[in-house]
Amino acid sequence: MKKIQSIRGMHDILPGESRLWQFVEETTKTVFDSFGYQQIRTPVMEQSDLFHRAIGEVTDIVEKEMYSFDDRNGDSLTLRPEGTAGVVRACIEHGLLHNQRQRLWYQGAMFRHERPQKGRYRQFYQMGVEAFGMQGPDIDLEILLMTATLWRRLGIEGAELQLNTLGTLQERALYRQQLVDYLTRHSESLDEDSKRRLTSNPLRVLDSKNTEVQQVVSDAPLLMEYLGDESRRHFEQICEGLQEAGVDYSINPQLVRGLDYYVLTVFEWVSDRLGAQGTICAGGRYDGLVEQLGGKPTPAIGFGMGLERVISLLEETPPVSMEKSADIYFVASGNTEIKAQLIANELRRDMADVHIVTNCGGGSFKSQFKKADRSGASFALILGEDELQRGVVGVKSLREDRAQKEVLINDLPNSLEGLVQ
Repeated sequence: MKKIQSIRGMHDILPGESRLWQFVEETTKTVFDSFGYQQIRTPVMEQSDLFHRAIGEVTDIVEKEMYSFDDRNGDSLTLRPEGTAGVVRACIEHGLLHNQRQRLWYQGAMFRHERPQKGRYRQFYQMGVEAFGMQGPDIDLEILLMTATLWRRLGIEGAELQLNTLGTLQERALYRQQLVDYLTRHSESLDEDSKRRLTSNPLRVLDSKNTEVQQVVSDAPLLMEYLGDESRRHFEQICEGLQEAGVDYSINPQLVRGLDYYVLTVFEWVSDRLGAQGTICAGGRYDGLVEQLGGKPTPAIGFGMGLERVISLLEETPPVSMEKSADIYFVASGNTEIKAQLIANELRRDMADVHIVTNCGGGSFKSQFKKADRSGASFALILGEDELQRGVVGVKSLREDRAQKEVLINDLPNSLEGLVQ
């Protein structure tokens, strides 16, 4: 019989790894909440047309990477390859944008059929934010300050902020023609992928990874030279705000992002510790997307953060214990297992933040204490038949040299309160 395994590029997150994932997710949620962002949850599957219209027909995602299929009704459906389009669709559908400002965050699985490698999978997880209805550079700055706050809270050091502006659609159209003229004069030095993009999405040539193409691009016209006064001032105010807040950044003229809907501010947080897939978090402003998807004109900005890449940065020196699964481990023997379970249940009610694991399935005291030690618990509670008859529970420290003591069952919550942090 053929062995059934996970689909290529779609990996399991095992119990030994999930504690770090939970730390990242909970810390990120706390930061988002502290900036006034509310969670929105959208379906993992959408109509394919949503992504064709939002992302762009000539992007790699739509052309090569989407998981799309026809359902039994003949409708074309797609597993979401990114989070923004679904959030915009939900906001339009439920009337969240008309004369309103929204600060939203999301998390969940995304899907892209691409070559799996470290930090890039076919099913991957993102957390991100989307802010709607705010036109000025102050919301752009808020987004950037929020991500800087997140790295500090997570304990991630050395993340570099790269910043650029794409101007308005009109400014970019003027620049696009100048860029195409320049690249056409140097077409002999372009690879096949760049030649194809020359007629479909020439700005994507700017972030080519081909070294020969990069040499050509280094002398290409700069989009910054085609910006109007308003776009230039918008960008300058963001840079000034970052400087005053003490957030280091660099301006990267080749940073264009891969999706058609971006205008003005675009950014990436990158790390040199992730190899070729160095982007941790990326996003920008997309003022035209709401109207493009059938809503009224609405300024918007957001970003997506790849959780796998954040986890990779924290795996070497995890900020939480990867082994600990309990604060208290309950050892029981003889005919006391059921009573131990009931006592533990009462403790969980009175001590909601304390993790209590009860030994189930029997075993000698010796084997149970080995399990208690492996759980990472600070204390073991001990209930044998003798303790049960006397109405007490033994309390033994597993990490410090303390004398074991006995506590009346009814006094356990008060006695443990000061011991378990």
